[in-house]
Amino acid sequence: MPALPSVLITGASSGIGAVYADRFARRGHDLVLVARDDQRMEALAATLRAETGVSIDVVKADLTQAPDLNAVAGRLREDDTIGVLINNAGAGLSGQFADQSSAAQQNLIALNVSAVVELANAVAPRFAKAGSGAIVNIGSVVGLAPEFGLTTYGATKAFVLFLSQGLAFELGPKGVYVQAVLPSGTRTEIWDRSGADPANLPPLMEVADLVDAALVGFDRREPVTIPPLQDAGLWDAFQGARQAMLPGFAATVPADRYRG
Repeated sequence: MPALPSVLITGASSGIGAVYADRFARRGHDLVLVARDDQRMEALAATLRAETGVSIDVVKADLTQAPDLNAVAGRLREDDTIGVLINNAGAGLSGQFADQSSAAQQNLIALNVSAVVELANAVAPRFAKAGSGAIVNIGSVVGLAPEFGLTTYGATKAFVLFLSQGLAFELGPKGVYVQAVLPSGTRTEIWDRSGADPANLPPLMEVADLVDAALVGFDRREPVTIPPLQDAGLWDAFQGARQAMLPGFAATVPADRYRG
């Protein structure tokens, strides 16, 4: 029986990433854990090694810093035992757009967008050549909801969704599975790190529930998994409406409503 692929998980020291590590370890996959907090990852790795017997590498990296990002990307290019990438590392940003500093927004984009692209780009050629592999990108329902008022954060997550759908279109025929996971509010440390007021937090999903639902979608090879969406037909209708517009984009004259 061929060995199970190793799984590289970013943002693996806590929250969603840590639960993904637990679940894949219990499925028998070796792991590469990536995050800034190596002490928490080492503690998690020690527990999972003792309980599951899998091999776990811990890589301390700040994915907003080019040397660290390049090192992780290099590992993805060169280590052909890694067959699953979980692009989970991300951050939030509280407050209104006009009150956020440019530096804070650029740092958010570096982690939520640039790092996701860099790591997917590092592994995609190898997966495509092998005709197998999986890329899981953690987005957010906020990327579908400008009404929520999290403008830059939502824009980064809209990017993650589009990137995932585009990669699925390109890489799916080559045997590579790409999944976008869109959580709603989930009980993780992202709220504290973003400076959110605890008194104003929305109802939150438990992390284990979120990851377990995402893995059901993973096993079913869903392209987009939205654990909090109770009526899957709404997403199907959204996709249908979007795809119905595609032929109209080829028109070479403006629509009648734009003519004098």
